[in-house]
Amino acid sequence: MALIELLFKRQEGQPGSNRDTPESNSASSLVSTLVPNIIIAAIFVSLFLIFRRKFKRVYAPRTYVNSLGDQRQTPAPSDGFFGWITDFRRIPDAYILDHSSIDGYLFVRYFKLMVIISLLGCLITWPILFPINATGGAGNKQLDLLSMSNVSDAHVTRYYAHALVSCVFLGLVMIIIARESFYTVNIRQAYRRSPWGASRISSRTILFTSVPKTIGQNTLFEMFPGVKHAWVASNCKELEKLVEDRDDTALKLENAEVQLSRDANQNRLKAAKGKKAYQGEETEGGARWLNPKDRPTHKLKFLIGKKVDTIEYGRQHLAELIPKIEAEQDKHWNGQGDLVGGVFLTFDTQKHAQDAWQLMQHRKTKPNSKMQARQLGVMPSEVVWGNLRIGVPEHWARWLAATAFVTVTIIFFAIPVAFVGAVSQINYLTARFPWLRWINEIPSWILGVVTGLLPVVMLAVLMALVPIVFRILAKLAGWVTRSQIELQTQSWYFAFQVIQVFLVTTCAGAVTTVIDSVLANPGSVIKLLSENLPKASNFYINYFILFGLSAFGGTLLNIGGFVTVVLLGRILPGKTPRKVFQKLTKFAGPAWGSEFPKWLNLGVIALSYSCIAPLVLGFAAVGLSLIYLAFRYNFLFTYETDIDTRGASYQRGLQQLTTGVYLAQGCLIGLFAIAVASSRAAIGPLVIEVVLLACTILFHLTLRQSLKHHEARLAYADPSTSHDIPPTTNLENGLPQDDPSAEKRGVQPTTPSNVPIPKPSRLPLFIQNIINPAQNSVSNLSAHLDPFYHSAQTPLDPELARRAYFNPAITSPTPVVWIVRDEMGISAREIADTKKVVPSLVITDEQATFNEKNKVEWSGVETGKAREAPVYEDNVLY
Repeated sequence: MALIELLFKRQEGQPGSNRDTPESNSASSLVSTLVPNIIIAAIFVSLFLIFRRKFKRVYAPRTYVNSLGDQRQTPAPSDGFFGWITDFRRIPDAYILDHSSIDGYLFVRYFKLMVIISLLGCLITWPILFPINATGGAGNKQLDLLSMSNVSDAHVTRYYAHALVSCVFLGLVMIIIARESFYTVNIRQAYRRSPWGASRISSRTILFTSVPKTIGQNTLFEMFPGVKHAWVASNCKELEKLVEDRDDTALKLENAEVQLSRDANQNRLKAAKGKKAYQGEETEGGARWLNPKDRPTHKLKFLIGKKVDTIEYGRQHLAELIPKIEAEQDKHWNGQGDLVGGVFLTFDTQKHAQDAWQLMQHRKTKPNSKMQARQLGVMPSEVVWGNLRIGVPEHWARWLAATAFVTVTIIFFAIPVAFVGAVSQINYLTARFPWLRWINEIPSWILGVVTGLLPVVMLAVLMALVPIVFRILAKLAGWVTRSQIELQTQSWYFAFQVIQVFLVTTCAGAVTTVIDSVLANPGSVIKLLSENLPKASNFYINYFILFGLSAFGGTLLNIGGFVTVVLLGRILPGKTPRKVFQKLTKFAGPAWGSEFPKWLNLGVIALSYSCIAPLVLGFAAVGLSLIYLAFRYNFLFTYETDIDTRGASYQRGLQQLTTGVYLAQGCLIGLFAIAVASSRAAIGPLVIEVVLLACTILFHLTLRQSLKHHEARLAYADPSTSHDIPPTTNLENGLPQDDPSAEKRGVQPTTPSNVPIPKPSRLPLFIQNIINPAQNSVSNLSAHLDPFYHSAQTPLDPELARRAYFNPAITSPTPVVWIVRDEMGISAREIADTKKVVPSLVITDEQATFNEKNKVEWSGVETGKAREAPVYEDNVLY
């Protein structure tokens, strides 16, 4: 109780006297941020509890997809107002791994990891550092009382407590990160080795670039043992333009046909109600309701183009495009296109694929010095086909240019972000600049909102577009798969988050608290900053409150999905059956390159302030616990991941999390070094912290090398399980070719014995047993995987297997034109007229009708025939 009284004790004097001196308003900011966020979160959660049972499409789509035959369907959520809480006990986290993706499972696991670290930090730091800081004698008020800034120069010997506590806590954090890193490598290997994972074509396929055009098919098969299929990428730039034109034309025709029927049906409905409506002469096929003036039209070029009838033009243009595209597709299918230096090699086993990958990682054993192995385990859907022509030298040149642009962006954003940090400390600025003192007249609760909630909201809005720009830059940098683009985006965006959202804001907040004293005595800047830097943690306490409450409620409520599906879906329903189908069957999912950095930065903030202002750890534990609950629900019932990094994003995120450890130690070293100028008693804590930093660096470097060797050893010992895909003959450009044996060609193929044996780990045995215990072995983790992964994938249809790694433009069929069936017979007439002009075009009006309000309805979900929808496409898991 005494500590609480000290915390919130007001300054002596008349009420409002604190406006004349730069006293902390951390408690009022905390309350002003906490209260509205609790209210908002309560509203969001209440709406979620009400809506989740009514709008299954928004709050349980992964159970809703049973009509689509998804083999990874999640069990239906529990009934009742609080049924979602029951689901947390009923459904384990493993369901995310087995029914969503390994990325989703590890993403949720990150929050559990940070909650454990934060709670551990509270248990270690609070009993020791709270009493030491609160009685430090610096005279701080409110929340600043509990930070290191409250330790005065007369009590610098207390810094020994901060140094020793940091040794214990930050040392345990590094051990936890190391243990989790080994677990991640092992679970990724168990996932990859499972019968389901090993049976997939993508798990045994390597993407090569910079392949010389002079290398023939025989040479490709001779380079590595076990090659079963080969796809050589060709330049499809012109074909892609034709396919894009064809698809756009088909969709315009579809929209125009539906609009034509809708306008006629609207006239019919109005006439039936006795309202004024167009009626022509009585003819067959419902033409009496068709107003010639309402026929859909469009311009061939924006603004200045020729105006044409959309339906007539669409038919004629498709009749011209389709034969031309089919001829071009046959050309590329038969291997007659211009090569771009990209080759996909599929092996008969994961062992052979892994051996080939390991060979290409070492210059001394590479069978060809020019070829570059860009990714092992590449899926067709993630290939960035336009980047396959980019060689490694050009790729790195582009990467350097993109990184330079990112660096400039970070510097540029320092200005607005610094402004946000200054707003969070506005009361200190009013004490220095008289023209800002009108702010003192604002009621205290409003001032608390301005300094607490407003900066956090401003910062969130400021960061919204940054990952989008970084993702575009990563693609321009020449990465060849979407997963690589996401990992690069993650690296850049994490650096941006740490520098801008954390460091710049922290420094700006600390500077504004001492600006008046610095102007009066510039020589005191370092000392003043050391005293006030811990006070900037108040901003991040509010930050954790915002994310912990608002993000928790907002993520559960799924505001974006609710607005899109429920609100806009009723106000602006789908105008075509295709749009209705897509709205009901396409699910949202996180983009790892932008999601991980945002939450990793919260972990970095919590670790950085753990020994300086340990109160942050408590708010971090609560906030991250709530976010964990929200994401866990969404990954079980709502999200469908689109990009699969196979756990690489989490593995990279763990290494990025160590940034918080380094920042914590570096900040303590700086504070201790500044204190040495006032008292030599601070030399001891400084030496302890420097030694701790050196040990952390040594441990981290050793850990990274050990992880690298551990992952390589696991791959080297990978069992050679065969999962052949038909046909058994080799494929060149996806077509069967003769495959004479290497002996007949007189060529000695590379054998697995050429693969360099990985070096043993450099970690002592007792440390290995701590960070990589036996229960986390690959075999044990494999046994814990859901039976879904212990069943091999159903063999793919031979035709699907043959087309796996062709550019989609080569295999893309003409889109089905799906229009609406009407009572007037207009759709039937339009189908017949279209068939006369474009016989090969599939056009249908099945499963789509107009309701009494003239809105499009699709009967697929209600009748259980969603898979029979004309535009339904199987999700092939290569």
